[in-house]
Amino acid sequence: MDSRVQTFPGGAGSGALVAERNRVLRNTYWLLALSMVPTVLGAWVGINTGLTALLSPGIGLMVFLVGAFGFMFAIEKFKNSAAGVPILLAFTFFMGLMLARLLGTVLGLRNGSSLIMMAFAGTGAIFFGMATLSSIIKRDLSNMGKFMFIGVIMLLVAGIANVFIQSSALMISLSVLAIGIFSFFILHDLKRVQDGEETNYITATLGVYLSVYNVFSSLLALLGIFGGERD
Repeated sequence: MDSRVQTFPGGAGSGALVAERNRVLRNTYWLLALSMVPTVLGAWVGINTGLTALLSPGIGLMVFLVGAFGFMFAIEKFKNSAAGVPILLAFTFFMGLMLARLLGTVLGLRNGSSLIMMAFAGTGAIFFGMATLSSIIKRDLSNMGKFMFIGVIMLLVAGIANVFIQSSALMISLSVLAIGIFSFFILHDLKRVQDGEETNYITATLGVYLSVYNVFSSLLALLGIFGGERD
């Protein structure tokens, strides 16, 4: 039989492709949910030990960049092996540890706990909104990723500069832009899985996790600035 017949809509090949995409998407969601556990654990360790608070802003930035890019390189290298998932979970623990400084600052506010819950709820709403859109939108969003990647590079450069400039106005602007860019990245990455452009759930989880992490941290920073109640 001509193999092309099997790829017609409604054919056996088409059904197998849909099943494979659904499997990758399902595994991505499960691994993303699992990754929240070491993230919370890492944040708890960081807050209770004060480890990240001991680092100066410059040293903290270097540790973050070296650690994050090192882990991401390792995840991509081992994404097709049994080591891929443990490395990803170790990475999320590290990211939770790096989040401890911001969380500790917000918890120092009188309404810090409620601000964290608001940031969590807001991030969840954005994620579920983008996930829903990814299953509805039929348009190919591949080209959007190129422009968003440029935006991320610009955010990274400006963020590094602001570690030394310490401008509140720039921080607010970057946080707002980060929420917008990474929200669209959630949509983009989930759509790629649903379209069959991303077939590795570890890579897919890494991309979505980074977007969710940045949306949450940016929301929390904004809430801390505008909604924080100081004693």
